[in-house]
Amino acid sequence: MTADSAKYEFALDNQFFIDLDGPEVQKGKLTVELNVRKTSGLYLLGFQTDGYVIVLCDRCLDEMELPISTSDVLKVKLGSSFTEEGEIVVVPEEDGYINVAWFIYEFIALNIPIKHVHAPGKCNKGMVGKLSKHLRSTADEEDEGLGVEEFPEEENLNDDSQEIDPRWNELKKILDNN
Repeated sequence: MTADSAKYEFALDNQFFIDLDGPEVQKGKLTVELNVRKTSGLYLLGFQTDGYVIVLCDRCLDEMELPISTSDVLKVKLGSSFTEEGEIVVVPEEDGYINVAWFIYEFIALNIPIKHVHAPGKCNKGMVGKLSKHLRSTADEEDEGLGVEEFPEEENLNDDSQEIDPRWNELKKILDNN
């Protein structure tokens, strides 16, 4: 380490997420390595975050571990008041410090995929069974007993005496292509 750089390490656990009370993550275990480097009038904060967070599976609603590994950079400079100017965070000069907890949380939350699903065969079997009862699947769309939800045939929905709007036929072509 040079005089213009510093290194910090943080261990994040469930208490970190409870204290922040963020909407995306409430549990996890991660380590964060923070490297601070001072350049001319600017501080570069490099974050390396590794570990896992606990999220709910979108399919069975059981908790699942989701691995997180991310490298992020935050640019900070001193100024008159706290603001964000594009990619640069301005910290009041009289304070002379920045609380990086929320930035770390955001870096973690941004690395969580939109879809959280257990690996095949790892979902809660009871919930999968209940879902399977309510979903109709075809032989080529099997996904661990879950199929793609389909719409009932038009004959079941409409009386034969009613004329079908031709726009529905065009929409059905989209379903047939999937």
